[in-house]
Amino acid sequence: MTLSIEIEHEAWEALPGLAALAERAVAAALEGRGETGAVTLLFTSDAEMQVLNRDWRGKDKPTNVLSFPAPAMPVPEGEATPLGDIALACETVSREAAEQGKPLADHTAHLIVHGTLHLLGYDHETDGEAEDMENEERKILARLGIADPYES
Repeated sequence: MTLSIEIEHEAWEALPGLAALAERAVAAALEGRGETGAVTLLFTSDAEMQVLNRDWRGKDKPTNVLSFPAPAMPVPEGEATPLGDIALACETVSREAAEQGKPLADHTAHLIVHGTLHLLGYDHETDGEAEDMENEERKILARLGIADPYES
């Protein structure tokens, strides 16, 4: 696995160990799937996320996480196959963690896992897809020692 991390919004730097957290979350999501590849994580602001969400999804508001799977393409031997890019919005992620009473690191890891599963083809457009994806997230997060994010 090759992980590139871009911290575009300095407020993310207040989360201790962000790079290590991101690496653990992506690795856990890929574990046991036979997938190795390159993932880029963008830690950005709500303002930038709103632009991405508007331009790519037609929704003119920030969101917590967006995933952009890479198109299939030939890759030179020895180079990692691009899986795609994941963007997280600092203010939204922080607000959600506070509202849900979750540690910011746990919520961030959950959203990285969620985004990585999207890169692997998971979705939640139907109830069945959502159930499958949430079950995968629960298993991965449990391996990371993070409580079930869907338990009320």
